[in-house]
Amino acid sequence: MKRIAHFILICTVLYSCTKPVNQEIKTKTMFKPFQPPIAYDDAKKQAIEILNQMTIDEKISIIGGYNMFYTKGFDKFNIPAMYLSDATQGVNIRPELPNQLEKSVAFPSPIALTSTWNTELSNIYAKSIGEECRAGEIAILLGPGMNIYRISQNGRNFEYFGEDPYLAARMVENYVVGMQETGTIATLKHFIANNTDYKRRTSNSVVDDRALREIYMPAFEAGVDAGAMAVMTSYNLVNGEYAGQSKEVITGLLRDDLGFKWLVMSDWWSVWDSEKVIKSGLDLDMPGEPREEYPNYMKKDGFFLRFTAKSLLENGKVEEADIDRMVTNILTTQIAMGLLERPIKDTSYFENFDNHIEVALQTARESMVLLKNNGVLPISKSDDISILLTGEYSDKIPCGGGAAEVKGYDNVTMFAALKEVYGSKVTYLEKPDNQAIENADYVIYSAGTFDSEGWDKSFDFPESVNKDIKNIASLNKNTIVAVSSGSGMNMTEWNDEIAGLIYSWYPGQIGFKGFAEIVAGITNPSGKLPITIEKTFKDSPGSDYIPEGKELYTGWQEDHKIIDPIIDVKYDEGIFVGYRWYEHKAIEPLYNFGFGLSYTSYEYSNLKLEHSSIKAGSSVSFKIDIKNTGTMDGQEIVQIYVRDIEASVERPLKELKDFQKVQLNAGAEKTLCFTLTERDFAFWDVKTEKWVVEPGQFEILVGSASNNILAKGLLDIVQ
Repeated sequence: MKRIAHFILICTVLYSCTKPVNQEIKTKTMFKPFQPPIAYDDAKKQAIEILNQMTIDEKISIIGGYNMFYTKGFDKFNIPAMYLSDATQGVNIRPELPNQLEKSVAFPSPIALTSTWNTELSNIYAKSIGEECRAGEIAILLGPGMNIYRISQNGRNFEYFGEDPYLAARMVENYVVGMQETGTIATLKHFIANNTDYKRRTSNSVVDDRALREIYMPAFEAGVDAGAMAVMTSYNLVNGEYAGQSKEVITGLLRDDLGFKWLVMSDWWSVWDSEKVIKSGLDLDMPGEPREEYPNYMKKDGFFLRFTAKSLLENGKVEEADIDRMVTNILTTQIAMGLLERPIKDTSYFENFDNHIEVALQTARESMVLLKNNGVLPISKSDDISILLTGEYSDKIPCGGGAAEVKGYDNVTMFAALKEVYGSKVTYLEKPDNQAIENADYVIYSAGTFDSEGWDKSFDFPESVNKDIKNIASLNKNTIVAVSSGSGMNMTEWNDEIAGLIYSWYPGQIGFKGFAEIVAGITNPSGKLPITIEKTFKDSPGSDYIPEGKELYTGWQEDHKIIDPIIDVKYDEGIFVGYRWYEHKAIEPLYNFGFGLSYTSYEYSNLKLEHSSIKAGSSVSFKIDIKNTGTMDGQEIVQIYVRDIEASVERPLKELKDFQKVQLNAGAEKTLCFTLTERDFAFWDVKTEKWVVEPGQFEILVGSASNNILAKGLLDIVQ
């Protein structure tokens, strides 16, 4: 057994290394954490000055929402009402509310954004959405959503950043900075362990501390370190207590351990005990009032702080100091972001909407993942060919539902996008007969799903879809399937029979133009999976989370029930989530994390570690040469994994610890530099409650996917 070296980790930032042979490329752009216009201490001082002028009734009125998506404003204190708007992939326009935007860009979904593995693009993407928030007088965007992809059936996977905590963290931190630089507050959600929407209000996530620290908290930690100024708690219970009223979760994990000091709000109708809420560390109860559609489940006198806090004070169950803390945090956040000094609305940002569409298109181009290509792609637009397009999502825009739904405008369907490239060479038939299928040179079948919060979806396509694809593939050897979904889907029935497969996710209002460019070879695909797609759902670590005999689709009405018994969702896999699980159990998935094909090829060579041995607590730099050996310009995502060869605790066979997306013209070669820090070799020690690095041997693994390691280096860490 190895001796343990303890240390408290202070940084996860990666640095570039020494000058390479050809051209030096830094491992990634170091983001600069967001700094609000007014420093925290100054803002808090101003907040306390306002607080001291408020009556107890005024204080209580501010700790619960008004009119579903607003907070209370006070003209006499110059405190504006704040509009809190969904979602992560754009602005969800709610026509029933006043002063709504006439239009908002529908960007590709966050899981699509993550498929780009482009941290700089995440920043630009979020900045674009933040500008639309400013145009729409939105003070707080209720995103980014950042719960880890644990099971494929989760209806909200499309809102999140994939299965790997490191990848999610790097995308999220850049999203936060981009968003808040516009003056719009970003909200990290849903804290924490909210990895299913099946009966989300009565599900209890039973998860150990190591899994929380290594898997489910790193993205939140990165968001906090990046300067995020709001956090939303989750619907579920965490180890027996609702997250939104858990002192252990909010004060312990979030405030004490991660150092978060700004606004903490509940998700909508997610807390049930006002006394616990006030004492937990939460600041804002949203929406603050019952939902008329569900009078039997949410009673005004029992659930909402604005109606219960006064009696709790009078009965001595809470103290005014508790209320003061909540109000102070709310006001401090508003003041620090400058909301008392400038208008929230800025109409000048309307001029940037055309640029936002271009950002959406670029995101789509880089997000499409080419999973299979038996030489069928690209399809030359100059050849005398015929393309038959069919399938449910050929002539409509696929998207997710619920809070994250963004309808967009000037939407471009797959059919319209292909027509723009191929003209009359492409034909759309809703239900083509066998003769039409056989006569076409190529057939593109557009399959998809509708994912949404409030329920989980099936891992399986409808049998009619599977039947259609199998029939088409049997009749036409050049069958290409395009999948628009927010999660991995069961494709085992026909995966071996088709010639090509593109995962297009939810591409937003203009994303299918990027799809058409990839089909035609105008754009070389560069996206890679941020998830593992299993062969069967039973292979998944969380496959048994639904009690036997229960229905998968609970729906909205069922979702609001709090009279159902609590369901324990046991995270028995611990830290073995995603590719960690499949490698740990020696289960071969259909498609591996980090996988994605290109129209060109790349060669990895000359991996060189700066040192073969380092002391615990030190960093190690290394470099590797990457060459485009094909005939087409492209972008490669170089992935760095670490393996602890011998550990005193169970560890994954590999863990992603760095990556870089690099542009390489045909025939070009570049040398990439990386640096790994102590955190990259560490695990969470549940006994000491610290990050720990154990001396011993570690493998540095460089590859193009989690299952395609192309270079290895050996590193000794000593006392």
